[in-house]
Amino acid sequence: MAHGPVPGMLTRAQLGELVERGEIETVLTVFPDMYGRLMGKRITGHFFMDHVLDDGMHACDYLLACDMEMDVIPGYKYTSWETGYGDFHCVPDLATLRRADWLPKTAIVLCDLYTQDDAIVEVAPRRMLQRQLERAKAMGFTVKGGSEIELYLFNESFDSAKAKNYHDLRPIGDYNEDYHILQGTKEDDLVGAIRRHLDNSGVPIEFSKGEAGLGQQEINLQFCGALEQCDRNILYKHAAKEIAWQQNKAITFMAKWDERHTGSSCHIHMSLWNAADDTPGFVGDKQLVGKITSNDTFRYFLGGWMRRARELSACYAPYVASYKRYQSRSWAPTGIAWSYDNRTSGFRVVGHGKSLRVECRLPGADANPYIAYAAAIAAGLDGVANKIEPPEVFQGDVYAAQNLPRVPTTLYEAIGEFERSDFAREAFGADVAEHYLHFIRTEQRKFDEVVTSWERARYFERA
Repeated sequence: MAHGPVPGMLTRAQLGELVERGEIETVLTVFPDMYGRLMGKRITGHFFMDHVLDDGMHACDYLLACDMEMDVIPGYKYTSWETGYGDFHCVPDLATLRRADWLPKTAIVLCDLYTQDDAIVEVAPRRMLQRQLERAKAMGFTVKGGSEIELYLFNESFDSAKAKNYHDLRPIGDYNEDYHILQGTKEDDLVGAIRRHLDNSGVPIEFSKGEAGLGQQEINLQFCGALEQCDRNILYKHAAKEIAWQQNKAITFMAKWDERHTGSSCHIHMSLWNAADDTPGFVGDKQLVGKITSNDTFRYFLGGWMRRARELSACYAPYVASYKRYQSRSWAPTGIAWSYDNRTSGFRVVGHGKSLRVECRLPGADANPYIAYAAAIAAGLDGVANKIEPPEVFQGDVYAAQNLPRVPTTLYEAIGEFERSDFAREAFGADVAEHYLHFIRTEQRKFDEVVTSWERARYFERA
C-alpha cells in the first residue's frame, strides 16, 4: 500500500499556482459513462479556476443513455426524447484532481453528477459504487481493493487497425511472453511510458509483466480504497489508449479480442477494513484452510460474493464478446468455486493475516470498474448481513469439476440472471437496476442485428 502523498495529485491551491505560472493550461473535467469511458470537456485553466472549480459544469444527460456509437437509445426511464434530454450538473470531486502527465500542461478531475434540482444521479456508475460504500460504512467497514488489468499491444495504429476491419492485426509479441523479460523489453517503449505517466498522474503502479498471449501485458494498480481504485482503473485505461495513440500503436482491453488467444481480465482483489481504526477486517483465529485463519466476516463476505456471482455476472462481463473469455484451461474461470491460491477458481483466496483477501477472477478487462466493484461489494455485504457461508473449499482442477455452478456462457444467459434477480433491484435500487438491464439488453440487441464476418465466410456460398 502506498504511504505518504501520491505523486501527481493536486490541491486546489497547487492547481491555481500551476495555472498562474502557465504550467497547466487545460483541465479535463470528466465523468465515466455506462461503458466506463471518460466523457466531459476540456476547460481552460483560468476558466476552470474562476467558474468550474466551485460551480461545476453541465453536460447532456443522454451520455448515460446512449450506446457505444453515441446513438440515443429509446426505452430508458432516466432520460429520453420525451424528457427533452436536458443537462445534468457535473460537480468536480477535488479528491481526484491530478496531473494528466501524458498530456502537455494538462490536469484532470472526475465529477459526480447531479440533476438540475441538486439530486444525485443514481444511475451514474460512480454513484453506483458510492452507494455500496455507504452501505459498508453503515456496517462499520471501509472497502479496499487492487486491480490486475490485462491488455494487448499491436504494431498497428488505431487507424490502421480500423482500416483492416480489425482483422489480421500484428501483436507486438510473437510468442507466449508470460513473465518473459526479453519480450517485455521489446514492448517497454510503450508499457514503460504507461507506467511512468500513470505514476506521475496519481495512479501508482506496482509492476507490469508479460502475459500468456502474443503482445499481452498486465499492469497492476496499487491497493487502496475502492473508490480511488476504480478512479485509478478508469484513468489507467484511458491514459493507456492515448499513450498508445501518441506512439502510433494500438491496444485493446477487449476481454477476448481473438478466439486464438488468451483473454484479458481485470482481477479484483478486495478486503474489508474496520472503519473505526483502519484495521484489517478479515483477521481472525478460525481455521479457513491449511494454516490460514480468518474471522466470520471473511467467510460471510466470500459466501455472499459467491452466492450472487451468476445473477450479477453481467456487471463483470457486460458485452457479447466478454463471454468468449470463459474457456476451459484458458486461465479464465468457468466454475464458481473458491480455493486457496488456485488459479482455476473463480474466487482465489490469497494472503494471510492482514493481507488475507479475495481475488475474484470473473471480471474481464472490458468491465466498467465502478459497476464491477459495486456488484462485488453489494454481494459481499449481503453475505455479512445474512451470515452466508461459502461452500466447502475446492481442491484440485476447477475446470475438470462437473458439479459446480457455472459462469454464464453468453450475455443472453447473464441478462436472464440479472433480470430475475430480486437482489440486484434491492442492492442497486429498482430504477438503477432497470437502467443497467436496459443497457445490457441494448448491447445484445445491437449484436443480434448485425451479420458478422464469421457468418458471411461460413454461409455465403455453402448455405
